[in-house]
Amino acid sequence: MRFTKISVSPDGGSAFEDGHIDLTDQHVADGVPPMALGLLPSAGGVRYVRSDAFDSTAHPAPREQWVVMLRGVIEVTVSDGHRRRFGPGDLVLAADTTGAGHTTAGVGQPPFDALFIPL
Repeated sequence: MRFTKISVSPDGGSAFEDGHIDLTDQHVADGVPPMALGLLPSAGGVRYVRSDAFDSTAHPAPREQWVVMLRGVIEVTVSDGHRRRFGPGDLVLAADTTGAGHTTAGVGQPPFDALFIPL
């Protein structure tokens, strides 16, 4: 499974990295066919977020956290100027907890729904 990591770059800015979570077929319950499962580390406490304006100024992530987009599309810009769009089903690891951070902008019609899962 693919994901995008927003990390702190050597110059104190932010940058995108492509990541991958290995999936393995596993038995989950009697009567259920094997399912492809992958481990997402988490410290617990999933947050559901709904926003009419996902727009922000440059900021570092408040904590390392997974962001799972559920509805709407956002565009994230890292400090080197690269931009990526994320929509329903996209998985992002926000790990730029220091430095210049990143900006976020909603694209299209709100609301924007996401899950934030702290590491």
